[in-house]
Amino acid sequence: MSKKIFAAAAAAALLLTACSGGSGSGANTSDEPNMSTDQTSFKIMGGQSALSPGYKDNEVLNNLQKEAGITIEWNTMSEGLSEQVNIAINGNTMPDAFQGAGFSNYDLANYGADGMFIDLTPYITEDIMPNLTKILNEHPEIRAAITMDDGGIYGLPAAEQMGTAGIGKEEDYSIFTIPQFSMINKKWLDDLNLEVPTTLDELHTALKAFKDNDMAHKIYGADPGKTIPMSTGFDEWCWGQNIFYAGFGFTNWINDVCNDLVLDKSGKVNFVCDDDNYRAALTYFHDWYAEGLMDQQMFSQKDSDLISKCQNGYVGVSTWWYIEEIMGNYAEDYVFLPVLAGPDGTKNVTVRTGGGTNSGQLSITKECQSPVNLLKFYDMWYDGETVMQLQYGPIGTFFLEKNDKGLWKSITEAQAQEKFGKGAGELKSTYEVAGPKLILSNYYSDVFEMEDRAIERLTDLYDYWMPQVADTTTYPIDCVFTQDELETIDMYKVDFQNFVAENEGLWIKNGGPTDEEWAAYKDKLVNSVGMEDLLKVYQDAYDRYAEAMN
Repeated sequence: MSKKIFAAAAAAALLLTACSGGSGSGANTSDEPNMSTDQTSFKIMGGQSALSPGYKDNEVLNNLQKEAGITIEWNTMSEGLSEQVNIAINGNTMPDAFQGAGFSNYDLANYGADGMFIDLTPYITEDIMPNLTKILNEHPEIRAAITMDDGGIYGLPAAEQMGTAGIGKEEDYSIFTIPQFSMINKKWLDDLNLEVPTTLDELHTALKAFKDNDMAHKIYGADPGKTIPMSTGFDEWCWGQNIFYAGFGFTNWINDVCNDLVLDKSGKVNFVCDDDNYRAALTYFHDWYAEGLMDQQMFSQKDSDLISKCQNGYVGVSTWWYIEEIMGNYAEDYVFLPVLAGPDGTKNVTVRTGGGTNSGQLSITKECQSPVNLLKFYDMWYDGETVMQLQYGPIGTFFLEKNDKGLWKSITEAQAQEKFGKGAGELKSTYEVAGPKLILSNYYSDVFEMEDRAIERLTDLYDYWMPQVADTTTYPIDCVFTQDELETIDMYKVDFQNFVAENEGLWIKNGGPTDEEWAAYKDKLVNSVGMEDLLKVYQDAYDRYAEAMN
């Protein structure tokens, strides 16, 4: 497969259509599309960030409503959304549309087949949705990714194609390629006359020295005994322990397709969670945990707890996207760790694909009497300058001026603090609107500059981390599954992932697995939580992908 992650999408039009079984000619063809334009007031339920005050007074959304000639009654929330959506659907008290609800393809296919969600295919035309139609014509892989197995489209596309090409790099790697960057306190190492570790065993030596010498107390004057040699979360997105598994030949990231799923160069799909090297990794890191080298609260702490520990100078090693963000005033004392070799010299980072195309961020329900009017409103979201403001904040707030190339420049951290009394990230979360936002890679060269934090992360990814990656093979996230496959995934995926994660945590914390425990675990993977059924689904879907590509 190509090293260029986004380049795979360019060839995806045929193969994704092969996966989905249709080109989007329209489902429910016996039903005529509703072209009424009488309804101008709409009710929309959906999500919002925890920092958002809601959408009623959102400047960008209000301007779009005015231009479209409609009004919207918003019912948005940052918590409890899934429960409220289920109540609305099951109680048949649905709004006109769900926005930012995050429906899966399985949900969309089922709700579309039941008539709960309308097929949007007849409305995606140059007259009704000119912006989106143009994008889909230029990016047929996006159309294929949102087209269900019956040929219908029940949700508008959302994606963020943020990659290293956007900062001028030759190869294009998604910002999601390696979700965890590991870091170590170099000042502590220097004091102990230790080099930056290159192997797990060397890191073990450093962590033990951090603990034995109580380095947080020695160097920073923290209370005695406050030193935490390593602190992370457990199987968390950017702050988990998973990057350290690379010394055993894999990294089982939280995954958009299915946790613990990998694809090798030969095209064989595998779950790492029943491999011998997976068992060896858990046994190895249990020893670290038992010695007090890994945070004893790693299984229960929140990211805010981790940040607090790091910014108080207690932590020697951690994981995050940015050293400055997690380490605060102590950031200058830290450096990135390399990918660490394991006891037998192995080191292999399992990269992830990009964010993919999501079709579960805007669905119109059967209650809507004038889909045309509402879709004209949402089509404006597919303008580059508009989606820029929906993602980050309005011009005059998050975007203050243009650069010499005519691109909008995002507010700096210093400007955000001076003008609003909050960081740029917090400012973005305040104004960001959840929903069908499609940020194409060319927007970063045509419309607006990438934000400073993203540039920093992509630069670190490209210059430091990717040279350490030997194989960029990854499972294609945008492959659309058949209805039967979606039903198998829905039947087993959650139980499978929960069972694997539960045992992974228990074995790190308590030790094991013994031979008997390992045998019982593998038996349950196959006979109780559907691992082989899932494996067949993902292999069959990939085989169709590969056949179409060839």
